[in-house]
Amino acid sequence: MRTRRRAWHLAVVAAAIGLAGCGSGAPRSAPVYQIQAHSIDGLGKIITDGSGYTLYMYTPDHQGTSRCSGFCAQQWPPLLLPSGVDKPAVGPGVVASLVGTVRRPDGRLQATYNGWPLYLWIGDTAPGEATGQADDMGLWYVLSVTGAVDRGTPRSG
Repeated sequence: MRTRRRAWHLAVVAAAIGLAGCGSGAPRSAPVYQIQAHSIDGLGKIITDGSGYTLYMYTPDHQGTSRCSGFCAQQWPPLLLPSGVDKPAVGPGVVASLVGTVRRPDGRLQATYNGWPLYLWIGDTAPGEATGQADDMGLWYVLSVTGAVDRGTPRSG
């Protein structure tokens, strides 16, 4: 069920990116591959994608090569850049010098923050959630806007 909801979200995001190129003259929303800041109770100011979904780091990546692929990447989709884009967009509240990329084994570029490859979590079904925090035996964490691994606990309400 969570996989279908996340797949639906990703399809909607892909459609929105496709429509963003249409010349309507209306203001455009942030691209999904934009890294921006968002406050979450218990975690403080963390980084999110352009849609407000929480971004996570994976401790086995050791601030370097992306080690999440196959089934892992189905559950924790990497924040990928579209073809022709070589750097993530930088949104409000983040440190531009911490934004970068890493090349995945399949050749695609994945966004990084302070060297950590960035991922989404299919369990987050709405912007501002951080249900993946400390998930899978403490391998997944959010990153603060300073680039530090945030090991806090999100509070609801």
